[in-house]
Amino acid sequence: MIIIASSLQAVKDRIARAAQSADRQPDEITLLVASKTQPAERVREAWLAGQTIFGENYLQEALAKMPALADLPIEWHFIGPIQSNKTKRIAENFSWVHSVDRVKIADRLAKDRPESLPPLQICLQVNVSGEASKSGVAPEEVAHLAAHVVRLPRLKFRGLMAVPELTTATALQRSQFHMLRELFDRLKRDGYELDTLSMGMSEDMDIAIAEGATMVRVGTAILGPRRYLIPEEIAIRAAR
Repeated sequence: MIIIASSLQAVKDRIARAAQSADRQPDEITLLVASKTQPAERVREAWLAGQTIFGENYLQEALAKMPALADLPIEWHFIGPIQSNKTKRIAENFSWVHSVDRVKIADRLAKDRPESLPPLQICLQVNVSGEASKSGVAPEEVAHLAAHVVRLPRLKFRGLMAVPELTTATALQRSQFHMLRELFDRLKRDGYELDTLSMGMSEDMDIAIAEGATMVRVGTAILGPRRYLIPEEIAIRAAR
């Protein structure tokens, strides 16, 4: 408890310093704790330390974890790649989805979102690095996808998300964050009511904040090293 609480405060302090360096207010930036591969007990410790927003990358892992935390009013965000056969469970169990990158996924999330729940909050994931291994809509296709998503029922279009190239080249990182910010600003000029720019993780959130991030996704710096799956677990997950 003490370790997670102190790590959480250290990250908040870092966010505050980065915001001040960029002439921004710290309360403009929301902290999302990425809890993939972390046990429910560590998520609970972070919640008790004051963190209420958590992001999961893998549906089956999240669904296994959520019952143990059902007594807590956690705001769950889905931040991983989405397979079309997983949209129903995602739409039923999460408040936000950051990783919508094609029309088919948006349509299925809208169809699958229960009417008893508030609209599902949506960010479009953009592939700002152009890497074939990365999920995300191409920058030149963002406007088309945005025009489609904003018309769908049961969804609320909030903004953009990106996972830039993993690199130590600061200028390259900054240019990719800047690209996302420009796309975000362009959509706002076109009349979209957006407020969320989800970018920046442990290694690069200072640069992301300087470029306008309103939400940063931080995991190991708060919850500690991830527990990586053994081959048998990977095979089970792939079969689901």
